[in-house]
Amino acid sequence: MKQMATYDLMETMRNTNEWLGASARAMASYPVWGMVPHPMFKMMSAWGRVTERSFARMVIKPAWGIRTVVGEDGRDHLVDPQIELARPFGDLVRFRVASRPEKARRILLCAPMSGHYATLLRSTVASLLPDAEVWITDWHNARDIPVSEGKFDIEDYTQYLVDFMKHLGPDTHVVAICQPAPLALAATALLAEEAPEAQPLTLTLIGGPIDPDAAATEVTDFGRRVTMGQLEHLAIQRVGFKYAGVGRQVYPGLLQLAGFISMNLDRHAQAFSDKIVAAAQGEDSERDQHNRFYDEYLAVMDMTAEFYLSTVERIFKEREIARNVFEVNGKPVDISKVTDVATMIVEGANDDISAPGQCLAALDLLTGLPDEMKAQHLEPGAGHYGIFAGSSWRNNIRPLVFNFMDDNSKRGNRKAKKPAVTLAASNS
Repeated sequence: MKQMATYDLMETMRNTNEWLGASARAMASYPVWGMVPHPMFKMMSAWGRVTERSFARMVIKPAWGIRTVVGEDGRDHLVDPQIELARPFGDLVRFRVASRPEKARRILLCAPMSGHYATLLRSTVASLLPDAEVWITDWHNARDIPVSEGKFDIEDYTQYLVDFMKHLGPDTHVVAICQPAPLALAATALLAEEAPEAQPLTLTLIGGPIDPDAAATEVTDFGRRVTMGQLEHLAIQRVGFKYAGVGRQVYPGLLQLAGFISMNLDRHAQAFSDKIVAAAQGEDSERDQHNRFYDEYLAVMDMTAEFYLSTVERIFKEREIARNVFEVNGKPVDISKVTDVATMIVEGANDDISAPGQCLAALDLLTGLPDEMKAQHLEPGAGHYGIFAGSSWRNNIRPLVFNFMDDNSKRGNRKAKKPAVTLAASNS
């Protein structure tokens, strides 16, 4: 009950701040204050609007907002995100483009489960859609999943990726961004042993912690400093009575958000101060740069306690992937068994979350993969987000990834077995 009370207290504080913002906005917007033209009322109304919106966004899953894509015919084609496989803890979502011939490239984006929704990769999806068919792992907010659905840890996450890869078949290109990189590597290794005919054509790992000790960052230092007992005591709570997952142990999104903001508190404080002044002067808009960024940044989701704790303990502390001793349901995962999946590593020179070297360690683990099927790219001047969004991704990294996919699509012909794999996975 103590953990539930703490969870509900955080939600109460969020709700109260949203209500205070709405009240201030409404009160300062009465026409009668026009008879007393004082800047205080404009500032109060602006503070209220910004505060109400900010705290309301914390419990709203952002929309994908990808409405159309321009086809080779120069026309706008409607985009419809559809759930292709529904699972309790996450769905496989396809972005189906209407009235367009199917593209040869088939890409599975493995989205991180690290506090934000898969919509964090919205711009990545939008940049791939004109030239590929795109699927993405859309993870659910743990607070909305009943306790009766059971646990979800990194082994379950890996099995989900295996199932999704089997469903899509062997002519798929897998792209794992940040947190899922080591688990996507493990899932590929599992397929290499259990169902080699279902292996993807290529695997692209972008800024992920394959070996956290390869290059220290604040994230890896935190993992070493804190014991698992301390982490469980400080970070884990039980979902309160307001949500379907009542009683489930989670690492709350609001707690994660507090940590995100504290890392760059001065910058965030200045951004909100500037936004309030702009709103008071009538210089803001619904979809300005501030709102576009913070509508996504403030929308956080709870992670299951099992997933968060097993990630810290097994990926960061014990380095099970880096030491090639990872297991899924008691079955050892041998990364050296991957011999037929071309693998590319992408890192950012200025990445302070997964520093250069952490993701590159994957190539050393792939001892069974020929050197000509390995590739790497270090993007100069790019930080963590820059390697999958923004100009560095669009202008430099994306073309390289496409070229890597196309070059390795010509290798061998494992596609003939795809229908049997797809049908079997669909009926399971």
